[in-house]
Amino acid sequence: MNTDVIGKKDGFVIRLAKADDAVNYYEQNYCPLDKEVARLTGCKEEFSKEEVVSFFLKSLEEDDRYFFLIIAPDGDIIGESVINEIDWDLRCANFRIGLYRQAERGKGIGTWATEITRDFAFEKLKLHRLELDVYSFNPRAEKVYLKAGFKREGVLRDAIMDGDKYADDILMSILEDEWRTLKIQR
Repeated sequence: MNTDVIGKKDGFVIRLAKADDAVNYYEQNYCPLDKEVARLTGCKEEFSKEEVVSFFLKSLEEDDRYFFLIIAPDGDIIGESVINEIDWDLRCANFRIGLYRQAERGKGIGTWATEITRDFAFEKLKLHRLELDVYSFNPRAEKVYLKAGFKREGVLRDAIMDGDKYADDILMSILEDEWRTLKIQR
């Protein structure tokens, strides 16, 4: 298996992003960005090509980030799975994932990508802690994280806006010992 590839399943691939992916990443997912993706990730709905490509290329240069793309069987980029804000001294990092296409959601791809990326964080990076946050109006994502072994740590009440309503930001994490136990049980 190519060292850049961390997972394969049913024709889907998770691999490290490369500079020559930048334009396809933009064209396949940001023209336009799915409104539900913007809502669930807390980002704005419109980005220029320059903004996306610039951020993409900058992300590849950072030493505190592993930026993986989720590739469909047809070769299209349909999502990303990212370990970022890595603190090498504390051996901890943040995790985030996004599936850009409505048609690919609800098929287990996000669960699979979460578990593959989680395993990479503990097996390859030797992290002690992997954390994330998820909005209270995204219960499907919280369910995926719980299934992957993340535990709720706390809630930032009314910390974000969902349209004209306040919503909570749920903090979750998994520790290396919890991950080891999970791997033994499966």
